[in-house]
Amino acid sequence: MSGPPRTAGPPITDERDLVAYIAEGAKPPSAWRVGTEHEKFGFRLDDLRPIPYAGPAGVRAMLEGLMRFDWEPVYEGENVIALAHAGQAITLEPGGQFELSGAPLATLHETCDEVNEHLRQVKAVASEIGVGFLGLGFQPKWRREDIPLMPKGRYDIMRAYMPKRGGLGLDMMLRTCTVQANLDFGDEADFVRKMRIGLALQPVATALFADSPFVEGRPSGFLSYRSHVWTDTDPDRSGMLPFVFEPGMGYERYAAYALDVPMYFVYREGRYIDASGQSFRDFLAGRLPALPGEHPRITDWENHLTTLFPEVRAKRYIEMRGADGGPWRRLCALPALWVGLLYDPVALDAAAEMIRDWTVAEIEALRVAVPSYGLAAPFRGRTVRALAREVLAIARGGLARRNVRNEAGDDETHFLDSLDAIVTAGRTPADALIETYETRWGGSVDPVFAECAY
Repeated sequence: MSGPPRTAGPPITDERDLVAYIAEGAKPPSAWRVGTEHEKFGFRLDDLRPIPYAGPAGVRAMLEGLMRFDWEPVYEGENVIALAHAGQAITLEPGGQFELSGAPLATLHETCDEVNEHLRQVKAVASEIGVGFLGLGFQPKWRREDIPLMPKGRYDIMRAYMPKRGGLGLDMMLRTCTVQANLDFGDEADFVRKMRIGLALQPVATALFADSPFVEGRPSGFLSYRSHVWTDTDPDRSGMLPFVFEPGMGYERYAAYALDVPMYFVYREGRYIDASGQSFRDFLAGRLPALPGEHPRITDWENHLTTLFPEVRAKRYIEMRGADGGPWRRLCALPALWVGLLYDPVALDAAAEMIRDWTVAEIEALRVAVPSYGLAAPFRGRTVRALAREVLAIARGGLARRNVRNEAGDDETHFLDSLDAIVTAGRTPADALIETYETRWGGSVDPVFAECAY
């Protein structure tokens, strides 16, 4: 999530302007880029507790320490709550999860270099203040009430509203981490194809990246507890978006969905105004209870789109949101998977054909099964492992045809190697963690803070 949003642009009263905002993201293939975002849990090295905002071993100290690498601070009131540099941002999730929002980059080599440099900087500062960072999808040890809260106004509003719409929304805010890939589209037809493929295959990505089996020090019964959390967060703004597979899907249909998702806030003059549960349609008509008589600006729409949390989200680009956070190598594997599937026309056709006759009910059932069963989840007489093998073959072919090479002459296909290894072994990363917990770790999750730290 970003720092304080902008409040700019003329008032808007016409829904067509909101549709146009999404449509303006279309680009020719030569301008397509990939952005990678990833979150990680900070913890104190001495007692493994989550790091607070303030103090010598806190989030603010981390942000201030990173400024020596030419990051510019972003403030909310007197608090540094984000950093910006060269198209990148470092932001804070509600429980202090540290997020890199990467720049839009032309190649996977560049995006992986960006991730590597970020983690190098983070490790340098963290080692000086006695802090570590953990790559998993869910906080493995600490309770919800043990998580320090970050001083960001939008999160105060969300924390008050979340329990009204689901049982696990606060866990989503405070105890989950993800890795996400952001991709471009060429026109409306391309937008629709990529949304459909992304939603249909998101459970496969969830299984490949499943890495959150522990809750409060014990196995939870799930391989991706992070993914399970999203099934009980807020049905208005999360899930699989069945309408995407219906005739008539396009920019306008997605904008109509977004308009009907209840609002969280409006940002004016450095202040978050609580509009939770209110209607953006009323805002267009000048009837928003939180700001009677006012109409939205385009930045209000931009901000509202960030408060939707489906498995695949549209802004002026498409976000793939189904994966658990994980170790260094898999942070590069997620964008490789989706670039390979969606940026090569042959691969895109193959992926579209693969899901052509899948029903919404089947996709929904797969989405529900994968957090528990991972690669063993059944689908049409096969398993997700078999689907994943086919998906990875399509993606590898797409990357090979891109033939984008680094200075050493390597193409982008090697970024998929870690996922191929998971499919070959037939075990998710979470399966491996559970086995280690039951054997070498002796029933304790504490070693995860050493063995899965960056």
